[in-house]
Amino acid sequence: MAIELKQQLRLSQQLVMTPQLQQAIKLLQLNRLELVGLVQQELEENPVLEEVAESDEDAAPSASDESSGEFDGDPTPEPEPPSEAAAEAQAEAATEEPTDAEKFDDLDWQNYLDSNPQTAQSVAPDDDRPSIDATLTRGQTLSEHLEEQLQLSDFPSDERLAARFIIGNIDDRGYLQATISEIGRQCGLPEECIEAALARIQEFDPLGVGARDLRECIGIQVRILGIKDEVVHQILDSCFDALIRRDFRGVSRKLGVSIEQVAEAAAIIGSLEPKPGRPFGADETVYIVPDIYVYKVADDFHIVLNDDGLPRLKISGLYRDVLSHGAGVSRDTRNYVQEKVRSAMWLIKSIHQRQRTIYRVMESIIKHQREFFERGVNYLKPLNLRDVADDIEMHESTVSRVTTAKYVHTPQGIFELKYFFNSSINRVVGEAVASEAVKERIRKLIAAEDPRRPLSDQRIAEMLKSANIDIARRTVTKYREQLNILSSTKRRDVG
Repeated sequence: MAIELKQQLRLSQQLVMTPQLQQAIKLLQLNRLELVGLVQQELEENPVLEEVAESDEDAAPSASDESSGEFDGDPTPEPEPPSEAAAEAQAEAATEEPTDAEKFDDLDWQNYLDSNPQTAQSVAPDDDRPSIDATLTRGQTLSEHLEEQLQLSDFPSDERLAARFIIGNIDDRGYLQATISEIGRQCGLPEECIEAALARIQEFDPLGVGARDLRECIGIQVRILGIKDEVVHQILDSCFDALIRRDFRGVSRKLGVSIEQVAEAAAIIGSLEPKPGRPFGADETVYIVPDIYVYKVADDFHIVLNDDGLPRLKISGLYRDVLSHGAGVSRDTRNYVQEKVRSAMWLIKSIHQRQRTIYRVMESIIKHQREFFERGVNYLKPLNLRDVADDIEMHESTVSRVTTAKYVHTPQGIFELKYFFNSSINRVVGEAVASEAVKERIRKLIAAEDPRRPLSDQRIAEMLKSANIDIARRTVTKYREQLNILSSTKRRDVG
């Protein structure tokens, strides 16, 4: 069969993601803080963009404008020359030295405050002062706390070197994450020296630091605190794993003591810190800033988008004049300005489109979940992205991007937009119920249970079934774990 070349004309359609469309999609996914950062970056990079200042709308005429205008009417009469007596009085006043009060009145206080920021901070307006969170210092990390104690301790040179390697291998929980032999290979010291340094570090604050497992951590605290309870020591020696499983009966049989004694020992062990490094977390607190506010006024819900800190953009008049009256401007300059103007106009249009889309999505959510906004979590209904997409006539992917990493302030509290989209759980009779509402019921049932006889997952499933919710035991287990609630055996209080 011969190979030959042919030309064919074929008509087809394909979706092309233009840079402008990619930018619009990117804007949809950003929350308010990320959008503010993007707009600030565009203001720095695009000279055509300008921020609309509040003073631009109600600016008063300047003094220079008044001085350059022409005066109508009678001119101001010239003042008469002063008399000889008045001239002598003015000369004497000029030769006199000013009083202290007059000296203070002549000071330029604004320049003085600008040159003394500590003084200026005390009289600055409330809006210009940093928030209380911005004035807080960074917390001390666990390694810094241990290094500080090491500097104040009297260690031999070899043990001090080993102690530095040990501190470097302690994680944020306070546990040693390397073996003695590994640390010995790292620092080139014998294991006896490492053991001696570790024993001294385990006496540092916080109690239990440098332990290799939970049993050793609790044992260090029991030893340093001087706890003399014999059952506690026996449990740490031979029954610690059974105590973790809360098998009090098994511990009682193995040690030959009563369950009450085991419960008392468990209470003592439970009062100790399993993670010594917990107080030294250096993570900064991140506060949620809602992107949307929903207020109830009379019988209606009103949506307010949070535009706080978002600059209002406009096209610079200077570059607009370059395009309209720039006859003497070179072609390259005009092309550059035209490109920047198009980019700026598309950004402004994309931001407005983003705000409208968020508003419409929130409006649809309120329409579907009105009972939740009025009565609470128990009245949350099953909802998926397709329901909202069909309601506002947009694609599901658009709704998904709009609801990503955005929060809404409602009369019931602050929730992520994704919170309103959840699966359904069938009822025995009637309409389905939202999975979040079922989780809330499980949480309330466990909170109201008898600590001595906690509810099992099977018992919770039976109670929900009697409340007209058809749910399997394994689903109850899954929801309980999502709520970070322990199993019934670990929740039991035998004290």
